[in-house]
Amino acid sequence: MNLLADTCRAIVPVDDEAARRMRQCLDDKTKPRGSLGMLEDLACQIASIYGTVLPPLPRKAVVVMAADHGVAEEGVSAYPAEVTAQMMRNFAAGGAAINVLARQAEARVVVVDMGAKSPIQGIVKILNGWLGPGTANFTRGPAMSKDTAVRGVEIGIGVAAELAADGIGLIGVGDMGIANTTAASALTAVLCGEAVERVTGRGTGIDDAGWQRKVRAIKQALTVNRPDPADPLDTLAKVGGFEIAGLAGVLLGAVARRIPVLLDGFITGAAALIAARLCPAVRGYLIASHRSVEPGHQAILRDLGLRPLLDLQMRLGEGTGAVLAMYLVEASLRIVREMTTFPAAGVTDTGV
Repeated sequence: MNLLADTCRAIVPVDDEAARRMRQCLDDKTKPRGSLGMLEDLACQIASIYGTVLPPLPRKAVVVMAADHGVAEEGVSAYPAEVTAQMMRNFAAGGAAINVLARQAEARVVVVDMGAKSPIQGIVKILNGWLGPGTANFTRGPAMSKDTAVRGVEIGIGVAAELAADGIGLIGVGDMGIANTTAASALTAVLCGEAVERVTGRGTGIDDAGWQRKVRAIKQALTVNRPDPADPLDTLAKVGGFEIAGLAGVLLGAVARRIPVLLDGFITGAAALIAARLCPAVRGYLIASHRSVEPGHQAILRDLGLRPLLDLQMRLGEGTGAVLAMYLVEASLRIVREMTTFPAAGVTDTGV
């Protein structure tokens, strides 16, 4: 049995009829029609995913996948590679930004080691999805084998399946990995057909010289590896990352179980490109939590046809934007469940 193929076969398009009925329900509430803007659109999307006009208030989790990248050797990040493992330990200890925001949102934080340079052992709050000591330096050859890419995706599918079995009904995704914006920029350039310079930002805050090294590294990787934009797994293997593979799997695994997914920023967007190329119906289940300041994120949002809910000039990653947007998902559902209709409130409905 091929878990990836079986998962893609299980994915069905969202229920447009449920969205239509949700719109009708919202129009009956005591407000001018459409006056809650994107909050109403969000409620309709959630209805289309769950297939019901009265979706439940879901239990929430954010999956943070982390891995190292061999291209860090090229001086493309302002931080050393050891920070990846250090931040994973910080996540496990509850001291990072994602932990603070997730506690407020009452969301579980699930941390997965997809490939730190040294596997993190003995910390029960970090799941082991380790594929190796970081990817290879993709300026010299493929980041990983195609078999490894598939294995990474299938690990992510398994994580989503476990969360669904435990009753989680809303999943946010986040990332950690020094040099992972370099991999995401390479993936975006290939899959969106954009110039490398247009989709490459400053990541952790590199200077002009660092940005130029980053652009050169990506261009060299594309020349050396020649990733096929028509083959998402080939592209993922040649210029992607272990955590990006895992995140693509989380998206597919969640969508196969009709669970809406809140994307964070640039890295999770790159994972969404992979997932949507593998199964186009995935798009209807994705919610863009915010607009990252990374320029490549804009290309991803255009490609996926997503409108971000927030624009807070954020670029941290970790799933921070996804968790903030969980408040908006819950707010949209509470409007449906708790707001009074025109007849019940005795308020005149003018039909506008």
